[in-house]
Amino acid sequence: MKNNVKNLIEFIDHSPSCFHVIENARKQFLEHGFTELEEKEYWDLEEGKSYFVTRNGSSMIAFHLPKKDFQGFHIVASHSDSPTYRIKEQPEMSVEKHYTKLNIERYGGMIPETWFDRPLSVAGRIIIEENGQIKDQLVNIDRDLMIIPNLAIHMSRSSNESKQLNPQKDLLPLCGGNLTKDGFEEMIAKESGVEKEDILSYDLFLYNRMRGTTLGINEEFVAAPKLDDLECAYSSIEGMLNAKLSKDYVTVCAVFDNEEVGSGTKQGAGSTFFPEVLKRISYLCGKNEEEYYMAVADSFMLSADNAQAVHPNYQDKTDPTNRPYINEGIVLKYNASQKYTTDANSAALVKYLCKKEKIKCQVFFNRSDMLGGSTLGNILTGQVSIKAADIGLPQLSMHSTYETAGCKDLDDMITLLGSFYELGKEVQI
Repeated sequence: MKNNVKNLIEFIDHSPSCFHVIENARKQFLEHGFTELEEKEYWDLEEGKSYFVTRNGSSMIAFHLPKKDFQGFHIVASHSDSPTYRIKEQPEMSVEKHYTKLNIERYGGMIPETWFDRPLSVAGRIIIEENGQIKDQLVNIDRDLMIIPNLAIHMSRSSNESKQLNPQKDLLPLCGGNLTKDGFEEMIAKESGVEKEDILSYDLFLYNRMRGTTLGINEEFVAAPKLDDLECAYSSIEGMLNAKLSKDYVTVCAVFDNEEVGSGTKQGAGSTFFPEVLKRISYLCGKNEEEYYMAVADSFMLSADNAQAVHPNYQDKTDPTNRPYINEGIVLKYNASQKYTTDANSAALVKYLCKKEKIKCQVFFNRSDMLGGSTLGNILTGQVSIKAADIGLPQLSMHSTYETAGCKDLDDMITLLGSFYELGKEVQI
């Protein structure tokens, strides 16, 4: 248990942006003998080999090809992005020639007040010109750089009452004294080892500098930024790298960007990335179009994204009879409006695997008078008609800048996904 949690915290610590998530996964797959493919180049796939391809530097699909006459695909999908704040162009805002704050905009549905009064920094990518070539470079300002200061209680006597936060006024980070114009970009250039004039554009985001930790009397909880959904992304990577992969099915680990803003981007779950990769694999293995559809019909996907646990202070917010708790097992997620893909047929496979691995399985429904979130599953199955179930790990403070989950549940998820990746044709789904 301790090794998995320690490694998860390390993974998150080195993943301050969606681009870093994919770069960290890329390094792990390369270390384990996977071959990197480029979308714009021809692919040459060999039986028994493993591959991965990225798009936009923020989404990845890794797969193992057991044989060219494969049955179908066994897929785990998660996402690389988390709610945060994006740095706008020309972000410096001088305040009475004494302070400089940055102009930002919201990315995803976060809990804004959790961003106050904690050390923050900036990470993402810059696009630079180098020797006449345009290239991207990862950026992580690995130090405490800025803060969003709260207003003192003496100046806001109603601050402990419910209030609406204005993202253009209340949530701008303080980054320095009276900086010169372009001071932020000059700092980025210096920290990145490039000339400011060489920076053409950037995708930069705020991130919480607080490192993950274990807590609880018996250290049974893990708290960290971005558990939604890096806990599932990490579990899917670990599950794939440590499993005896299926000899009948192409095993796929997919991590998509932009889930928190609807997935409707060129690298999101709603893009052509997913179906294009599955088709290329099939056609390069000699399958025709009909045989590709036959393979899809014999495929299964686990959409892995964390689930809401019963909150110790707000027990009434959870469904009366389906009540997931931290460290009580994998969560199957259902929704009558099809925000989640789980049905009786797909749930049966998850329950079968949990029973096989002696893992507890819990069920999540929203209260019938409350709307919930959505995830990747129904978007991906709208692209490719695959049987699927939505699963996750129970957690608290979802979409906070610092979230809480269970140490035992992490072990269970890695075990479950490894077991799924090992499934052969002897188990009919």
